[in-house]
Amino acid sequence: MIIQACAMDEIKPLVAEYLKSLSSPFDSFLEEHILSSAFYRIQDGQEDIGYYALHNGELMTQFYIRRSTLQKAQALFLEALERHAVKNLFVPTCDELFVSLAIDRDYKIHKQAYFFQDSGVEISVSTESDAVFRAAGPQDLPVIQQVCGDFLNNYEQWLHDGGLFVYYKDQDLLGIGVMEQSKLLEGFGSIGMFTNEAHRKRGYGTALIVQMRNWCKARGITAICGCWYYNEASKRTLERAGMVTKTRLLNIEVSLKAEKEAYNTEK
Repeated sequence: MIIQACAMDEIKPLVAEYLKSLSSPFDSFLEEHILSSAFYRIQDGQEDIGYYALHNGELMTQFYIRRSTLQKAQALFLEALERHAVKNLFVPTCDELFVSLAIDRDYKIHKQAYFFQDSGVEISVSTESDAVFRAAGPQDLPVIQQVCGDFLNNYEQWLHDGGLFVYYKDQDLLGIGVMEQSKLLEGFGSIGMFTNEAHRKRGYGTALIVQMRNWCKARGITAICGCWYYNEASKRTLERAGMVTKTRLLNIEVSLKAEKEAYNTEK
């Protein structure tokens, strides 16, 4: 077996196979980590049989082996972990192979995030007649930055990309919505929102997600989103707005040293 660094574009067929194998989509948080990872192809002779991806040299974000070579998956997985001294794994539970390989090793599992999908159920929320939801414009940036602070890193870029939305009541900014189209999952877009602290616990967050869902649906985009696993308030808001979750993101702590010690003890 040969393992060598490569560009993501060099293994497009493998990446496409991997994405097709998933049981549900993942949101932009994991996608950003994947896209900024270094990729490594696994070859048997001249044939590509799989690949993996590492973020910052120590966080594995993907591991994929073709079905025809799955009998070698466990050994190749451990080889990749040892070769790079991997410290953590970002494992979405929609990736059956990655989950299984990680569970085989008995590593410590931390729950990182929920991934949500659009339920397809129409949700009606009572919105005040003078509340307006629309795409943001340059004139909105000063108040967005004042109200939302560092919620986003670059509001100008989000505005330029067409993924920034505002929700006003008269002159008050109730909150903003965001949408980022997936670069890996065709037809999917990650949505999110930020509610003005002065207007929280009034249902505006739920209304914003419903508006974002409807905006996506009208344009043939399937809305997905995520939240930190322990943010119960965000989870409830998303569920009230018609988003549902069956997928988790796991942050798995690799312990190769303990594993080697156990192996040596058994010998």
